Amino acid sequence: MKILICVKQVIDSQAPVTIDESGKWVKYGDSSPFRMNRYDEFAIEEALRIKETLNDVSVDAISVGPPRVSSTVRKAMEMGAEKGIHILTEGDFFITPFEVASTIASYVQTNNYALILTGAMSEDDMNSQVGQVIAEILNRPCATLVMHQEIREDKKEVYVEREIEGGKRECLNLQLPAVLTIQSGINIPRYPSLSNVLRARKAQILTIEATAMNIPAKREHLVALSYPEVSSRGTFIEGSQREKAKELVSILHEKSLI
Repeated sequence: MKILICVKQVIDSQAPVTIDESGKWVKYGDSSPFRMNRYDEFAIEEALRIKETLNDVSVDAISVGPPRVSSTVRKAMEMGAEKGIHILTEGDFFITPFEVASTIASYVQTNNYALILTGAMSEDDMNSQVGQVIAEILNRPCATLVMHQEIREDKKEVYVEREIEGGKRECLNLQLPAVLTIQSGINIPRYPSLSNVLRARKAQILTIEATAMNIPAKREHLVALSYPEVSSRGTFIEGSQREKAKELVSILHEKSLI
């Protein structure tokens, strides 16, 4: 049984990001810190737990993006993935969820995976679309926001519980091959062991040019980026409690709020 984990590289949320000269993408600094999308760490951990529970299971990790993305693929291998696949794109630009899903689906079509796992969303775009689109392209059953999964012993079916509104869960039985998007909180991602880190450093990552993949024509184009508008600033009222209360009432009267 082969499992494929889809991972994404994101910039650290604390890092400064500016819009480039074209106004159509962002500009990163030379030392901008990139790391693995945290939601994908839960998907990796879940795949490794399946491997530890069942016999004859292999786990691969795949990512789409520019050369720097290879470090995130290697990170997945340090956590326990046996093989890393990097679909290399030319340059650093906006890639839609459809393009990412189409690229990964193109690779899967020539490689037999019983289960594809993704994080519930990415920290940067938060589109929550890649897993579902992969399933649609490959015509496979899909469950999103999975909080529990069990592969049946015959490896032909997976039982899942997905998070829904009101703190409830929806229970499903899906025929394999299938696609699951893993919700945060399903497990606690492990730290890479020294043996896996040493193995990952020596391992060769399979790099495939995105132009060599069978990908549909681009359907969406990023028109422009802009900074959010500055909201109105609050007013600080100075003085004693009595003076503050009097001033506040005056302001509320002035704005016809009371």
